[in-house]
Amino acid sequence: MSPVKLACLDLAGTTIGDIDMVERAFAEAIATQGIVPGTSAYARAMVHVHRSRGCPKIEVFRGIFPGNEAQAQAANLTFERSYEGAIERAGLVPLPGAVEAIAKLRDAGLKIALITGFSRATLGRVLSSLTWVDMLDLALCPEDAGRGRPYPDMVLTAVLRSGVDDVRQVAVAGDSESDMLCGRRAGASIVAGVLTGVHSKDRLLGGGATHIIESVADFPGLVLGNEVDASPVATSAT
Repeated sequence: MSPVKLACLDLAGTTIGDIDMVERAFAEAIATQGIVPGTSAYARAMVHVHRSRGCPKIEVFRGIFPGNEAQAQAANLTFERSYEGAIERAGLVPLPGAVEAIAKLRDAGLKIALITGFSRATLGRVLSSLTWVDMLDLALCPEDAGRGRPYPDMVLTAVLRSGVDDVRQVAVAGDSESDMLCGRRAGASIVAGVLTGVHSKDRLLGGGATHIIESVADFPGLVLGNEVDASPVATSAT
């Protein structure tokens, strides 16, 4: 039983509401490689995209184009250009209560790490668009840690860089199954699935969520209102 000292928060679908932008970027990237809407190949590819959300984007494309690294890299480059172009046109909007939640955690003395499946280049573009970037202690992508989600590397890298003594002093929040797997494999005591993103409550629980919350706005109450409990039970949502 230890107080939480580090909060690891996912980006898309958890702290910012850019799900549609990400989906469109995936669709455009896939289309440049000859997989166009209205075909069965496109439908299969988008199912794979949905199932793989939270994982490194290049790994998603490698799953769609197995054995063809050049095609996967080309699609990934198109994805990055499309998504970054969307940021330039529309900006990024935090989900309701996200900035306030981060402020509450910081005021309570927690360190804040943003973790994402975007590349370093895309993450840099995202950070330059966030007015609340100065509230973050760390912002990590797969390139910073060696492997992306569902592996535990990014959370463990955040632990090392923030100087936290014990992985049980970590709380993770995310909207995808891979977020949950990452948090549980890293040993975080709170792994909260939020319902503002891509995966359902059942999918989040299947990934190992210890708690389900409606949005990241509920995260401070969960983290600050309880001693850390490692038991995989949970529910702030029904």
